Amino acid sequence: MISCRSSDTGGLGEAADVVPSKNEQVNGANGTHKPYKRAKPRTENDGLFTYLCMQLSEHQIGISVNLLSLLFLTHIFFPRARQHTWKFYHLSYYNAESGKYGCGFDDLAFVGLWLVLFVGLRVAVMDYILAPLARRGGIQTKKGLVRFQEQAWLVCYCVCSWSLGMYIVWNSEYFFNLHEMWKGWPFREICGLSKFYYLAQWAFWIAQILVVNIEEKRKDYAEMFTHHIFTISLLFLSYGFYHTRVGIVILCIMDLVDIVLPTAKLLKYMGYTQACDVFFGLFVVVWVVTRQIFFPIVIYSVYKHTLIDIPDGCYFIDGTMVSGNEPERCAELGGSVVWPNLIKAYTDRDGPVCWNSSVRFSFLALLLCLQAIIFLWFCMIVKVVVNVVRGHSADDVRSDDEGDVEEMEDVKTGYEAHHVPAAPLEQEVGVESLNFATRKGANANGAAAVRRSKNQRSTRSSGISIPGHGDHKELLGRIGCDKPS
Repeated sequence: MISCRSSDTGGLGEAADVVPSKNEQVNGANGTHKPYKRAKPRTENDGLFTYLCMQLSEHQIGISVNLLSLLFLTHIFFPRARQHTWKFYHLSYYNAESGKYGCGFDDLAFVGLWLVLFVGLRVAVMDYILAPLARRGGIQTKKGLVRFQEQAWLVCYCVCSWSLGMYIVWNSEYFFNLHEMWKGWPFREICGLSKFYYLAQWAFWIAQILVVNIEEKRKDYAEMFTHHIFTISLLFLSYGFYHTRVGIVILCIMDLVDIVLPTAKLLKYMGYTQACDVFFGLFVVVWVVTRQIFFPIVIYSVYKHTLIDIPDGCYFIDGTMVSGNEPERCAELGGSVVWPNLIKAYTDRDGPVCWNSSVRFSFLALLLCLQAIIFLWFCMIVKVVVNVVRGHSADDVRSDDEGDVEEMEDVKTGYEAHHVPAAPLEQEVGVESLNFATRKGANANGAAAVRRSKNQRSTRSSGISIPGHGDHKELLGRIGCDKPS
């Protein structure tokens, strides 16, 4: 959830706080670029696997560039290998007669290429585009830079993906027509744009598995990791079972929140508190409409409308079918099994694909598990909103696992340190003659921050501090984005 006074959890619907500790200042006032730190040095207790994971985390751009270069050079200089390498660069299974694309195992190569692209592109954009923008926006702390880069990248991607997805849905026959998601199933062929969108989204969510383990772990790590696993599983199974229409609809429903929430956090990082208030309220509304209304409606459609629009039976590539009223015939075609039918596009593209109640409930189970995670996050959002409106301190159970010492240092540093870092005084001295000098203005700001910290109530689980509990009108007008003054 987001409360603009609370700690940033990095997950979906999480709180955001970028007030740094003193040891998190980066390069002071000189603004020197420092790349996004991703891995810790290897220690003697680290195993080989841990070391390899650290190296993968630290050198994402280099590994991505090397893999892409190797694939490109192989494609150019080894003609015999092109029958395999071309699958990475082109959408497979094109049908010239229909002008559409089929689905199959070769599409996994295209997903692999975009997985590598997303891993390298994410870090490159964060380091060389978003980090300078963050500094120009007044963010001069290490923690603030990292949070800004992570959320800005998510905004950049989701704006593109949601716009493309909505364009596809807007120009389709199933725009706000749930029955059209099912009529005519199985959809063995789809247009090239829909296929590209689906495979690219699939690659992105696989990359998120890596990201959630690279970024600083939050208290909701298990929920985020589980959410990504369910998302990838649904993409894999829906693509293999020719249910791309409902998959595109769900992706569009989910992506909108991932634009509004990170935007609110970015505004907060840069100190635009009133704009953060607006986007916080917008975030709550968008979450309720998309994830608590639209998504359950789609789940209901899977449960109810498929009974009407997709009769039980086995469907052949020529459009004929064997009805479920012929159980013996359906059993011979594999209609009584679940898993072989779910991955039919990967194993037997031209063979019959069967629909039955077991398959339907398999998809329902996955969707309901995903909805359970979403509802858990929604309860946390409601809890924060209610507590803030009532004038009580919000207890964010999804905040970072940070120590008490670091949390107190954050309070002592104050909000001014986020935007006006003191210029470092560099002097080469011995240990016996260490002397720390600061500017007069910095001392005044620090003293003011210490005085303010004495009047603030801080909770360990969230780090959320809400001054002025007695002023209910102010809290109703500003939901969590203003800083102590």
